[in-house]
Amino acid sequence: MSVNYAAGLSPYADKGKCGLPEIFDPPDELERKIHQLADLIQNSFNVVFHTGAGISTSSGIPDFRGPNGVWTMEERGLVPKFDTTFENARPSKTHMALLELHRVGILHFLVSQNIDGLHVRSGFPRDKLAELHGNMFVEECIKCGKQYVRDTVVGTMGLKPTGRLCDVSKRRGLRSCRGKLMDTILDWEDSLPDRDLNLASEASRSVFPQHRSQISEFPLGWLFQNLSTVVGGSHR
Repeated sequence: MSVNYAAGLSPYADKGKCGLPEIFDPPDELERKIHQLADLIQNSFNVVFHTGAGISTSSGIPDFRGPNGVWTMEERGLVPKFDTTFENARPSKTHMALLELHRVGILHFLVSQNIDGLHVRSGFPRDKLAELHGNMFVEECIKCGKQYVRDTVVGTMGLKPTGRLCDVSKRRGLRSCRGKLMDTILDWEDSLPDRDLNLASEASRSVFPQHRSQISEFPLGWLFQNLSTVVGGSHR
């Protein structure tokens, strides 16, 4: 399956500004931000990272609005072309760095809007990960809630049936659940999944405990506004 999963979703008119150039900091500014980030991590009792499409572009998975993003190419009248698939894409150095931060006890939780499954494929534990927009490799039973992580993409998008059934046994001697399995990829109008949203909200509350009420009401918009300081070598 092509990594242009946007083609399988409903039309979306409000695409925002597309094609903005990627900005690279000069070496001295990059060095300053690296030290700033290290100080923030070192002096924090609970570290939660939020990731988006930018960490997967080096793995061959395009974003939407970047210089060569899916929507950017479409606005130029070009058909997006990609040299990889979700199955062939491999975790980037950023994915592996986040995994190592977790392994040494620094990174406590990870919240991602990516659907490419690269965090899971890097080895990041799923109980410390919230995938707010779903995962192309995961399908879920609509009856008992059991999730299955597959080696290949499940084949549908938009919370649709995949054509497979749940094989979880209810009790010894009884038949399996047999509930229908559906993909976990959200379409534009779908609500964020309760499980992942609750995990992300709970982890983030411990970062901003004084804003508990605001986070409960606006768990994502509020957080991203308050995590707007850019720390890193490049940003969009």
